[in-house]
Amino acid sequence: MAVSVDPHEDSRRLITLLEKEGGGKVDFPLLEDPDHKVINRYGLLNPKSKGWPHPATYVIDKQGVVRWKFVEVDFKIRPTNAAILEALKGLP
Repeated sequence: MAVSVDPHEDSRRLITLLEKEGGGKVDFPLLEDPDHKVINRYGLLNPKSKGWPHPATYVIDKQGVVRWKFVEVDFKIRPTNAAILEALKGLP
């Protein structure tokens, strides 16, 4: 799933754009967090922005335990698929 501060209409536009550019259906939920409840819980709010979080990727096990995370300041830098798959392989 993905979590964003964007309002619903902006999230829908993003899904449409991702589907158009990616050539397929977005098959994960895009959740909206306008009040920063999730963002604050994970300590991701970027104090230098106007309410935008730091981009982050988490691998969370079935018990809700964070097993791996990647947090970055630059939204253009993301973990590789290989790194995420490796973290998933390590789940108990």
